[in-house]
Amino acid sequence: MGDMHSSANIRPAGLDPDPLESILDAIRGGERFLVCSHSRPDGDAVGSVLAMGMFLEQLGKRADLFTADRIPAVYRKLPGAGAIQTALRIHGPYDAAILLECDSFERTRLRGLENYRIINIDHHASGRPWGHFNWIDRQAASVGELVYRMIRAAGARLTPEIATCLYTTLLTDTGGFIYGGVRASTFALAEQLVLAGANPIRISQDVYFSTPVSKLLLLGAALNNLHREGPVAWLWITHNDILRTCAADEDCEGIVNYALSIAGVEAAAFLRELPEGRIRMSLRSKGHLNVAAIAEQLGGGGHENAAGCTVDGPLGRALEEILAELGRLVAGSGAEPG
Repeated sequence: MGDMHSSANIRPAGLDPDPLESILDAIRGGERFLVCSHSRPDGDAVGSVLAMGMFLEQLGKRADLFTADRIPAVYRKLPGAGAIQTALRIHGPYDAAILLECDSFERTRLRGLENYRIINIDHHASGRPWGHFNWIDRQAASVGELVYRMIRAAGARLTPEIATCLYTTLLTDTGGFIYGGVRASTFALAEQLVLAGANPIRISQDVYFSTPVSKLLLLGAALNNLHREGPVAWLWITHNDILRTCAADEDCEGIVNYALSIAGVEAAAFLRELPEGRIRMSLRSKGHLNVAAIAEQLGGGGHENAAGCTVDGPLGRALEEILAELGRLVAGSGAEPG
């Protein structure tokens, strides 16, 4: 490894006129790569890590795939999902670590990454040029879209397995093609992935119609705590709700969307009490309300219409804080009470 990972090698994205080609050059010059995404991986994280791994193997490289937390059950049917390992510390003679949609080492919850050259690929509003190589495109519907562009630029083959993983990133990160980042190019990409072998019906059924009973019981607990005031809605669960319903961490995914789905609601929050008493928040919005700005102020990040953060408890104090922030956001936008 030598001094390849010294901070002197970090180049802000703005100084690189062609970050994609620079990253491809770095990949072509290496042999063994680490591929990671953020902790508590979602569909975009899992699908893009798997697609990147298969792409690297096509190039004759060795790719080791890691996340700090296990893959949610709904994504374990994806091609090659068994190759993703869980760990808290990384070891090994890697030429670089490819980090997908992580704006810092902390977002991965993996230790040891600071020992490697970092290839930072992101599409979040909170993305920043913190790696040795940086490719940040906030217009991309998913980080999987950037992996797709890399595969095309390298002249690699878009196999049915890669297409399936990438279609999953697109489907899940747009919330089923309903979030604000959806544009004509999103559907053009979906078409290319289906033509390459992704089965949109099977993927949608695996993602949206494979719900465990524990998640429905947890949803019931959250809906019992549903409140709405004008254009803002919120709901929450306690740690005891998690224990009582035998729910897993992944069962919390998507609950916030039930609050956002209310007619006249422009912004929504879902709060979950963690075992140690901290509060994890999921924020969603419609239109041009930027909940990522709120999440970033509180140490988190995400997209304009979908973001999250973790704050200190207790639950009541955290709820007061986020409702005040959301209230200011909708007031500034001129959203009328529904």
